[in-house]
Amino acid sequence: MSKRILIVDDDPVQRRLLKAAAEKSGYETELLTEGRSALARLIEPDHGIAAVVLDLMMPEMGGLEVLERLSAAGSTTPVIVQTGQGGIETVVKAMRAGAFDFVVKPVSPERLALALGNALKAARINSVPMPAMRHAGFNGIVAASPAMERVISLGRRAAASTIPVVLEGESGVGKEMIAHAIQTESGRRNKPFVTVNCGAIPENLVESILFGHEKGAFTGATERHAGKFSEADGGTLFLDEVGELPLEVQVKLLRAVQMGEIETVGSRMPRKVDIRLISATNKDLIEEVKAGRFREDLYYRLNVFPIHVPALRKRKEDIPQLVRHFTERYAGVIGGRRIRSIAPDAMALLTAHDWPGNIRELENAIHRAIVLCDSDTLTTDLFPQIAAQMPGYTLETSGFRDDGQAASGQAQEALDLTSQQDTAELGPIAVSETHELSIPADSGMPAVNAVTPEGEVRRLAEVEEELIRFALSFYRGQMSEVARRLGIGRSTLYRKLKDYAINPDDPDREEAA
Repeated sequence: MSKRILIVDDDPVQRRLLKAAAEKSGYETELLTEGRSALARLIEPDHGIAAVVLDLMMPEMGGLEVLERLSAAGSTTPVIVQTGQGGIETVVKAMRAGAFDFVVKPVSPERLALALGNALKAARINSVPMPAMRHAGFNGIVAASPAMERVISLGRRAAASTIPVVLEGESGVGKEMIAHAIQTESGRRNKPFVTVNCGAIPENLVESILFGHEKGAFTGATERHAGKFSEADGGTLFLDEVGELPLEVQVKLLRAVQMGEIETVGSRMPRKVDIRLISATNKDLIEEVKAGRFREDLYYRLNVFPIHVPALRKRKEDIPQLVRHFTERYAGVIGGRRIRSIAPDAMALLTAHDWPGNIRELENAIHRAIVLCDSDTLTTDLFPQIAAQMPGYTLETSGFRDDGQAASGQAQEALDLTSQQDTAELGPIAVSETHELSIPADSGMPAVNAVTPEGEVRRLAEVEEELIRFALSFYRGQMSEVARRLGIGRSTLYRKLKDYAINPDDPDREEAA
């Protein structure tokens, strides 16, 4: 197991201090000065980095952007973020972006050693082969909701042909898993399956990575590179985040789809390829076409068989199944210790959360909880980053439990403080044992009146507007929670806000015309 730590900080003094502290604890170190280089290093295959210490405040590309791009690329390398501006808001942003832990400058050698120790424990889990579900076809997909049953049905129909497929849905909903299942149940199951994350490739390298290049084709091309299309010849090419492709590359992709041939950079002769193309996007491609960012002819070539994969918040029935699946998957490889159960209140917390990062966020939360759990039960105190995002939720226990059986540092304290402050601000609103908000009878909160002073039933639009204003005030402008409680999507909520000229920052005041 590698003990190589990547330290990314634009401050030379901090780099030296971190290097000395890490090497004193027995780690090898690699130093970089800015975010772009770190991102390029970490998306390399077999990069050999066990963990990253990443500064949040850097010029050009800051730590938060690096975290977001690593998450989009599916990186599992644990990242410890550090900043000189340690506040609750910064902590929550870093955790939401996928940080494993959080330290404030100047970090003590002991605190850094503890964070690195936990990070390497997580890296060891990632290095152990796990029971694979993505290569087991549609039978290996964990799902219980009608929405996912429809996705699986459409996927099986797509697998029976070579029709181009576009998988639509937010980041982290499992689009690549569906693509793997289509490949596994198709006639190309024993052929290559090649994945390209179009959003994680530097723009100047996209063409070379997709189509390959000849030796000497450009500065730095010291040897011939085959490219992803050639690697996938005879099998399936999965283009993740296809909407991120530059327009000039879209032209060559269109030719490859239409003619079944590619042009290698630096070569004068096209080459025939036989591939099954599956694309995925978290964007509305037709809107991208209207905005001129995606070619219309390519859109109609790719979007022959669209499959929409719904967000996790829209298929809550799947959450308990996924929680149990990931718990069993990760707990089974931690030194023989197994987690035997999940506390009911912990399951309630996880089910109530909206999971903006979808399945990827849920998997990471379970992974982190198991790394830090020293008993046989997952409890709510192991999910402070989730509790911090739930209105009115307070953790009954304080601090993570780690190898030292103590709180895990400044990040934990800040997150606990966040949940406590949220509860304190709620005033007369009570929090029940199931974490649902309820209004006491004597709270004085207004009810939505359905009858006019003249005794007539009010118009539906008037009642709806009043209910939306009330929900915005009640949930303090938290749009995801307002939409969820009203039973509508966020896009529908924003449209209604515009229709009724409601300012979400002040629902009782009409927007200026």
